[in-house]
Amino acid sequence: MADQPDNPQDNNSEEEVNPLSVANRHQEKPTGPLDEDPTTHRSPAEDVAAEEDEPFIDGFGWNTVIGALFIGIIMMPGAIYLSLVAGQGIGPAAEWVTIILFMEVARRSYQTLKKQELYLLYYIGGALTANFAGIALAGGIFSVLVWNNYVLHTPLAQAFGITQNVPNWVVPQMGSDALIQRTFMHPDWLPAIGLLLFVYIFGRFQYFGLGYVMFRLTSDTERLPFPLAPIAAEGATALAESSAQHEGWRWRIFSIGAMIGVGWGTIYVLIPTITGLIFAQPIVIVSNPWIDLTANTQKILPAAQAAIGTDLGTVLVGFVLPFPVVVGTFISSVLAYLVANPILYHMGILNHWTQGIDLTQTQLVNYFDFWLSFGSIGSSFAVAFIGIISVVRALMGKKTELSSTTTRRKTLPVGRGDIPIWSALLVWFFGCTGFIAITHYLIPGFPVWILCAFGYVWTPLYSYINARMAGLAGTHISIPYLKEASFMMTGYQKVDIWFAPIPLADYGTMAQQFRTVELTRTKFTSIIKVELLMIPIMFICSFLFWSFIWKLAPIPSATYPYAAKMWPVAGQSQVLWYTANRQGEGNVLLSAVNLNYILAGAGTSFALYGLVWLAGLPILLFYGLVNGLIAQPFAAIPMFIGAMLGKYYFAKRYGAENWRAYAPVLVAGYYCGMGLIGMGAVAIALLSKSISALPF
Repeated sequence: MADQPDNPQDNNSEEEVNPLSVANRHQEKPTGPLDEDPTTHRSPAEDVAAEEDEPFIDGFGWNTVIGALFIGIIMMPGAIYLSLVAGQGIGPAAEWVTIILFMEVARRSYQTLKKQELYLLYYIGGALTANFAGIALAGGIFSVLVWNNYVLHTPLAQAFGITQNVPNWVVPQMGSDALIQRTFMHPDWLPAIGLLLFVYIFGRFQYFGLGYVMFRLTSDTERLPFPLAPIAAEGATALAESSAQHEGWRWRIFSIGAMIGVGWGTIYVLIPTITGLIFAQPIVIVSNPWIDLTANTQKILPAAQAAIGTDLGTVLVGFVLPFPVVVGTFISSVLAYLVANPILYHMGILNHWTQGIDLTQTQLVNYFDFWLSFGSIGSSFAVAFIGIISVVRALMGKKTELSSTTTRRKTLPVGRGDIPIWSALLVWFFGCTGFIAITHYLIPGFPVWILCAFGYVWTPLYSYINARMAGLAGTHISIPYLKEASFMMTGYQKVDIWFAPIPLADYGTMAQQFRTVELTRTKFTSIIKVELLMIPIMFICSFLFWSFIWKLAPIPSATYPYAAKMWPVAGQSQVLWYTANRQGEGNVLLSAVNLNYILAGAGTSFALYGLVWLAGLPILLFYGLVNGLIAQPFAAIPMFIGAMLGKYYFAKRYGAENWRAYAPVLVAGYYCGMGLIGMGAVAIALLSKSISALPF
């Protein structure tokens, strides 16, 4: 249930629709960058509503093909390098830089780009530079091999005997020339590369097939709002307005957000990157991604996870997310990690925390001492149970607390590019069956019935739950460690099961993707064409550029500061998971699971749900409270600041309806500006590193 404005306005009255007119009623006409569109005399809220009636257009063409090649060849190496150096994804850079470049070329050729074409470029940029493995590790599917190679050759993995027992379809055996020479151009990598390509292709079958079905259920049938879907759609629309030389309100707000992103990106990314190339130590004005305060607070608040988040984008995201979700996240995150942690430490529960360790280590030890059982398992099971009950009631046609206020769509929009649901289910079934077959071939000793239950039963149910959560609150829930528990219960003790393509996934997020495509009035068939185009481009570019960057220096190493700082802790945690299906004293992870803490977490979550329901508060507040047990304070606090500014300043200044139209465009503009700066910094750094690696 989304937050409602304090003073609903009548869309039939122009002065009431645009509160700027009310605030300036003594002026003849309101002026400023956020006023009504002077060419249409419509308010932004009316403008957004009118676009729902526009026809659907196929945006795929030669511009899309050239854009995909540009992103793969130019943007992907920057994405890889930035993820290793700063832990920053380059998705915004790849998306918006490509769009702006093509828009400017078209303008100088006296042509215009449709918003459908611009959105497809945005989609390709995000897909080709998305994170596939590790910590913020981008650059296509070969990032998975780099991450697995590092984790499986850590001293801890060797001490547990994991490295020695990994099959060759994960990474080559120790001592292979492929690892010594740090190259993928070696036959020892063929089994792992072949499996990786198979998993990617069959995974896309499942992602699109089941994702489309989830979209039809949640968007067309239940008419859920999907609060985060408009961000990309509004950004593409704003740039399309500029391409057509009709710079309406979207372009003005998009430009404001872009300038904010450029300013912050200069401080956050550009200055540290450039000075790091010139001096022995980079000049860091603002620490990335947080300012660690654990050393300052450890005497007063022992074991507290104290830090100040420095990502300005988190503040802006608070403008877009439902207000009750943000408030709940803020309350529970602060109470859990800043208030409860010191109490738990004095009670002897957080017994592995010691003075002097930093925030990253504090998070790790506290997680295994308490929050793994209480939050990640206990509260998540409660949320899953409540979500399943809501789904069952929705399927039975009963109204729930989270049901949409609008009626179901009786007929599909004309020209949207829909396909029969049965054909989408057939595509998903084909992909799922492929996963089950290859897993059984690789690991014949693992029970097939568990694979079938995961693929054919649990994955659709889990995807539907998270499709509804994305549609309602822009978030998701997780059913914790279901896969890990199944490994332990079956008694299967080999390490190879952790790397098998188990058919257990959440495809509900694709429902939001389809909703974004719909908002841009792009035909769904355009996305299918784009996916077929991206498969060879992503595979070839990922292979070439990861081979080149891995050859420059070991990963992690001092050459890649973020990886050198963050990978050891993350790798250690990953190795501990690989011991979870062992029997006896070697099972480090299982000893961290405490049944009493799990029951306490589940009971607390059910109690919170009851209190919220009895008090008549928005039920999304409950989901925010549970989400705060996962979100860290350094992220929850800036998001809360953004939500408060949005609701109590900007919404009152510009009107609640208009502000809801402005906010996604502003956020899209910010990430565009941030991406432009990030791309410039990465280009300079890559050029410098490449030159330094030459023998002359």
